[in-house]
Amino acid sequence: MELFWFIPTHGDGHYLGTEQEARAVSYNYVKQVAQAADDLGFGGVLIPTGTSCEDSWVVASSLIPVTERLKFLIALRPGLINPVLAARMTATFDRFSKGRLLINIVSGGDPVELAGDGFFLDHDARYALTDEFLSIWRQTLQGDQVDFEGEYLRTEGAKVLYPPKQQPYPPLYFGGSSDAGIEVAAKHVDVYLTWGEPPEQVKEKIERVRKQAAAEGRTLKFGIRLHVIVRKTEEEAWQAAEELIQHVDDDLIDAAQEVFARYDSEGQKRMSQLIQGDRASLEISPNLWAGVGLVRGGAGTALVGDPETVAARIQEYADLGIETFVLSGYPHLEEAYRVAELLFPLLPLNQEEKEEERSYLRPNGEIVANYLVASEVKAGR
Repeated sequence: MELFWFIPTHGDGHYLGTEQEARAVSYNYVKQVAQAADDLGFGGVLIPTGTSCEDSWVVASSLIPVTERLKFLIALRPGLINPVLAARMTATFDRFSKGRLLINIVSGGDPVELAGDGFFLDHDARYALTDEFLSIWRQTLQGDQVDFEGEYLRTEGAKVLYPPKQQPYPPLYFGGSSDAGIEVAAKHVDVYLTWGEPPEQVKEKIERVRKQAAAEGRTLKFGIRLHVIVRKTEEEAWQAAEELIQHVDDDLIDAAQEVFARYDSEGQKRMSQLIQGDRASLEISPNLWAGVGLVRGGAGTALVGDPETVAARIQEYADLGIETFVLSGYPHLEEAYRVAELLFPLLPLNQEEKEEERSYLRPNGEIVANYLVASEVKAGR
């Protein structure tokens, strides 16, 4: 099992839907979150993409020298960037970071946002273009000189001179719930991502993707994108969930849901259907809470509960085949520590040890009386 964290380049704070106790996106704050995730042992961080976000490639590049092991899951946007240029960017970043790049393919889901970026293809056409994009991107990174002529893209003698560190190329992550999206995933990607739907829906989706991948002669890994609200007790966790949305009123919910309704993303439609814009019954599955999705696009659900309960819910998804959990929580700096301290000891994590530190240091808390380790005193040593 691998746990990732999230870099909030579109803003952060203690509450949703308000400027009260909000935090500006500054380089120093982003660096703090990344360094915390790196030091705590998260395997990587997702860096979001879109109009509301700082540019993910610039952000990730700036974080290479201030982190040590952390991997960066960065978006490539077919239709907004040339596949050969994208392949060169991929190779450079991967080499300069010593193999710490992961690629998140995002085809887009908001026609209004896409029009603002000069991209006017409809839903299925975007995935057809993504198919062509990935064909070129994968071939060039494997060292081939590519001549390609598709319906949307054309290259003559395309080549990437400097290879990536990871061979044949950095792992491809992708989330798409429509038939067109799943076809692209089955043909090209390494890790299929889903948003945090109830386990039964996730199970059904995994089965669909596995079947389609088998038809292509391939097998995929699976990941899930979730928020987490974990506290020492169930009562504290649910109280924290309610506090997160205490400034969200009906007018704000209506305005947000009106925006989401214009999306042609099947994944966003599935998220919106979970809550139907209603805050009356937000626990849509045991300990799976849809309150975040009242006003936030994309990942709109959170696992809520005490450490043992949340760990058990995570294990339920793992039993379905989920290996990578891309988590987040508000505010992201404090919640990174909370998740690591409360959940990591309960989960079978794939973590690299920092031998120069962890071989002789352990979390003792404050030394008692400037001399004594509390656990050793209690054990009679």
